[in-house]
Amino acid sequence: MDALAGLLEGPRARGAFMIRACFDPPWSVRVEDRAPLTVMLMVRGDAWVLPDAGDPVQLRAGDLAIARGPDAYTCADDPGTAPQALILPGAECAHPDGRPLNGSMDLGVRTWGGSPAGGTVVFIGTYLMRGEISGRLLDALPPLLTLGADVWECPLTPLLMAEIVRDEPGQEVVLDRLLDLLVIAALRAWFSRPDGEAPGWYRALADPVVGRVLRLVQDDPAHPWTVASLAAKAGVSRAALARRFAELVGEPPMTYLTGWRLALVADALRDTDDTLEAIARRVGYGSAFALSSAFKRVYGVSPQEYRGG
Repeated sequence: MDALAGLLEGPRARGAFMIRACFDPPWSVRVEDRAPLTVMLMVRGDAWVLPDAGDPVQLRAGDLAIARGPDAYTCADDPGTAPQALILPGAECAHPDGRPLNGSMDLGVRTWGGSPAGGTVVFIGTYLMRGEISGRLLDALPPLLTLGADVWECPLTPLLMAEIVRDEPGQEVVLDRLLDLLVIAALRAWFSRPDGEAPGWYRALADPVVGRVLRLVQDDPAHPWTVASLAAKAGVSRAALARRFAELVGEPPMTYLTGWRLALVADALRDTDDTLEAIARRVGYGSAFALSSAFKRVYGVSPQEYRGG
């Protein structure tokens, strides 16, 4: 599995959705859903994104914005337009005073807003829950990032326009995958900017040695990896791998492996009812006891406490 796609696997499994929002000015929507990641792709018209902390950003047709939760923000045709709707956790919609909208802004299949033929159309994709694995990606992003159409052309817009209004078997799966593709394409463009500050693990993926080791660890965390076995797979000495890995990723290979395994454990504890023994086997620990000890050292609580928290 590609590492960037793997980091999105967790939030997609926890729920994601995509809608088409259509408005005619004046319009304004206050977003307080605390979603970890929301993508906004402008298809037609202009809009402003106004974060509670930070400067307003104007989006034009073809531009894309990614908002990293849980901070609230407002989307509007103009910074001075008062909010007409409130988006709450769980994709609940309400009037600004909290009264339910009761579906009054539903415009059809995955279409929402004030007018189905509105002059402003934006695709909005949201991942609903954050996990430990996806946190590695989210922590590398600013609260709000934007990509202008002048530096990045989205190849998925025509496909999204066709697919988002369909109501056929398997449609949610199609849209989930399209959302992942949209985010991956956007993040690659973001990290590839001349002034892009990509995290160490992302830059390391391009390295012929460390990138291979990262993929081995992420694809098969249950394997009894050692520095020696990883170095052999990468075709370098143990010392060379340890030095190069630490330089690019910022930590030793086995420390990274432990962190990756325990992040998988944390997500499994929250998302499944699997026994600790089963989870331990899946990520490379010999017993539930060994896993529990390692987990508590890193997270400060036992797996049982983490699951119940």
